[in-house]
Amino acid sequence: MSEMIEIRWHGRGGQGAKTASLLLADVAFSSGMYVQGFPEYGPERMGAPITAYNRIGDKPIRVHSNIYEPNFVVVVDETLIKSIAVEKGLKEGGAIIVNSERTSAEIKAELRGYTGKVFVCNARKISEECLGKNFPNTPMLGAVVKISQLISEDEFIKNMEDSFKHKFTNKPEVVDGNMKALKRSMDEVNGE
Repeated sequence: MSEMIEIRWHGRGGQGAKTASLLLADVAFSSGMYVQGFPEYGPERMGAPITAYNRIGDKPIRVHSNIYEPNFVVVVDETLIKSIAVEKGLKEGGAIIVNSERTSAEIKAELRGYTGKVFVCNARKISEECLGKNFPNTPMLGAVVKISQLISEDEFIKNMEDSFKHKFTNKPEVVDGNMKALKRSMDEVNGE
C-alpha cells in the first residue's frame, strides 16, 4: 500500500456500521498496518443515521479528524442515499459500495450526478440466509475488502475467523455463519 486509504461508512444505529469499521481496523492491524476506526454519532438511538470511519496505511497516521475525502464510501442502509450526499468528497478513482438488491446503475441514478464506480452487495439477503437475521455489517465488511483490496482475501478471511472466534468465545455457532456471510459477499459484490 503506497498511500493511506480512508473509508467512510454510512448506516443507521443498530445495523453494525460502527462494529464493521472497528472490525476492519482490528483485521488491518493484525495484518501489520497502521489503523484508525471510529464512529461519529448524532443522537444515539436505534435507527438514527451514524457515520463511522477508517484510516488504514503502512505508515503512522498522524491526522485525527473526520474523513471528508474518502477513497471508499460504504452505505449499509441504502435509504440514506436520499437524505445524505454519500458521494460527497469521494476521491477520484474511489468507489461507493451499497447494501442493495438493486443494480449499480439504479443506485448511481440517485447519486446527484456522481459518475464514478458504484458496487452493490445484497447484504440483507446474505445475512438472512447465512445468519438467520438481518445483520448487514458482516457482508458489507467482506464487500469493502474485496473492492478496496486493502488486505489479501486469504489474510482477511484468516484474521476475521480468528477475530470472530475470540469475539464469540461463548457462541461458537455464530462463527460459521459470519464466515459464510463474509465469503459469500466477497463473491457476490458487483458493479462498475
